[in-house]
Amino acid sequence: MRADRLLALVLTLQSRGKMTAESLAEELEVSRRTILRDVEALSLAGIPIYAEGGHGGGIALDEHYRTSLTGLKETEVRSLFISADNQHLKDLGLGEAADNALLKLFASLPTKHQSAVDHFRQRILIDSVWWWQDNDTLPFWAELQQAVYEDQLIHIVYERYSGDIQERTVEPYSLVAKANNWYLIGKREGELRIYRVVRLHQVTLLDAHFQRDAEFDLTTFWSSHVKQFASNLADYAFTLRVHPSRVNFVKWLTPGRSQTLETDDQGWQVMHLQMEAIDLAKMLVFGLAGQGEVIEPRELQEAVLADARRLLEHENVPLGSSTLDPLGAV
Repeated sequence: MRADRLLALVLTLQSRGKMTAESLAEELEVSRRTILRDVEALSLAGIPIYAEGGHGGGIALDEHYRTSLTGLKETEVRSLFISADNQHLKDLGLGEAADNALLKLFASLPTKHQSAVDHFRQRILIDSVWWWQDNDTLPFWAELQQAVYEDQLIHIVYERYSGDIQERTVEPYSLVAKANNWYLIGKREGELRIYRVVRLHQVTLLDAHFQRDAEFDLTTFWSSHVKQFASNLADYAFTLRVHPSRVNFVKWLTPGRSQTLETDDQGWQVMHLQMEAIDLAKMLVFGLAGQGEVIEPRELQEAVLADARRLLEHENVPLGSSTLDPLGAV
């Protein structure tokens, strides 16, 4: 609809400043001629919009002009007011500010939308916090925020996944919340790296600042990192025969990394699975106990059997016990 496009045109200029007709046409997916007609229509309607020709020209709004929220659609209002936890904003010290901003936004809404806000909030809730969220204050949180906001170098003592302790001087670019975990994106030796905040043993602010890479874009970097991480995450593939009562458990434990190949006459499912390493695959097999059997690879069968033997020897259980059979021993 043209009214929606006109509003989108005004909001785009309001947020980005002067733009060429070609850029606006590409942004709004219309022709350059359509943009020029829309600019003329807005001007005739009293909107302080103007166009300048020549080098450095473009289309812009008067710098003092601001639209109201009367153009909001109902779906747009829903997206703003759907109930959500703001734990991450609280971590950043912005929880109260976010609540106040919503109150001000509500007050500026058209009357027809105000009565519907509570209707939305009582029907949808987005809770992104994991069940066992640790509510303790993150270590060195104030220092990390200051370093990120002010582009200030830090010296960190960090515990790697392997347990090794390392000391590094880092350029702290950004803080990212993924589910209930915070991560620090830092540059060291010219390369961007990811550090899990809870593994930081020490953070020291240095009396020096750094120049951020002008090409760095946080959203683009993190999206690329997540895709690469996911592609490298599930490197170990194996196949199990799973009792029907445990199929949902296996799917819950391996979201997006399981595929049912077939179901036999007894209802058992043959499932192809991928996990990070053989150790995690073994843990899954032991967790299934008699309700899961290893089909392949033989390496996993032998590893499960060897661990089972060590466990039985430790518990002084006779090695000939028939309890080994359901574990996929061959």
